[in-house]
Amino acid sequence: METKKRLLTGDRPTGLLHLGHYVGSLKNRVLLQDKYECFFIIADLHMLTTKPSKEDILKSRDHIHEMLLDYLACGIDPTKATIYLQSAIPAVYEMNLIFEMLISLNRLTGLPSLKEMARNAHMDPESVPFGLIGYPVLQTADVLMPKAHVVPVGKDNEAHIELSRDIARRFNQSYGDIFPMPEALLSDIPTLVGTDGKGKMSKSANNCIFLSDDSATVEKKVRGMYTDPQRVSADTPGTVEGNPVFTFHDIFNDNRSEVEELKSRYRQGTVGDVEVKQCLTMALNRFLDPFRERRRHFAENKGLVEEILYEGTLHMTEVANQTLKEIRSAMGLGGTWNKISRIARERKEKHVTN
Repeated sequence: METKKRLLTGDRPTGLLHLGHYVGSLKNRVLLQDKYECFFIIADLHMLTTKPSKEDILKSRDHIHEMLLDYLACGIDPTKATIYLQSAIPAVYEMNLIFEMLISLNRLTGLPSLKEMARNAHMDPESVPFGLIGYPVLQTADVLMPKAHVVPVGKDNEAHIELSRDIARRFNQSYGDIFPMPEALLSDIPTLVGTDGKGKMSKSANNCIFLSDDSATVEKKVRGMYTDPQRVSADTPGTVEGNPVFTFHDIFNDNRSEVEELKSRYRQGTVGDVEVKQCLTMALNRFLDPFRERRRHFAENKGLVEEILYEGTLHMTEVANQTLKEIRSAMGLGGTWNKISRIARERKEKHVTN
């Protein structure tokens, strides 16, 4: 039987998952879990790079529970994928330290995504923590720990996978071939515009429609969505291209004839934003209703989420320990301590015998 290649991806438990997460990653995970041996990480250590307070850590417990409900509601199957908690894997701390020795500070500070993360976290450029600069190294430890061949990422994180390849390559050249070269796998829709039309959907920008939002909340958020700023009345011809409301229609509205009709009327100035948004509200709620029903079903099964995460973390611990054992053996780490321990034990036994 042919062994499946391995895939790793995941999320930071900083809040609820939204439609941007779904189109950018979750939808692909469901499709890929039959093709690959999948590892889905709850990256709570990565959360500390921008949210290190005890309050944030305590909040993450609830976020983790809600995230797993979202996973299950989307169709992620824990019998096909290993879902695990990053901070509960001791090997990741040691691998992170080892990989830090294989990359330069200049290489890390040159990554544009780190500057963006610092800006989004409202950090003073002069007080960016070392952990944020080293974020891609810890990410490399996540990727190489199960020897992942494929890593689904957004376009903005593609450079991180190239850095992981650099570290894997340097390790292999220095100590012997241990790691495959991970490949980035980009989504067909890597980003989804937020409801404010000012950038991608993001929890920090407060421009999200969450997978767990009820129908009334969706309606309220859609009513406030950004449209064509040049359109002053319903009888003014409007622009469809780049209009967030129509971007959402194209992705989520399963009534294609309705979408095309709305686009035609919008360009002609024979339909108002209110009607277009009402149609989008109905489309989004049709899309989200099956998620809500599955989510409700899993939420009623008390302890299920915790059991899935517990079993997945135990399995990942075994995988991680095997990789770490291979790393230490290839590097010769532990040999000195083994020799010292052997000599000390022999001496102790000799004195006891005498």
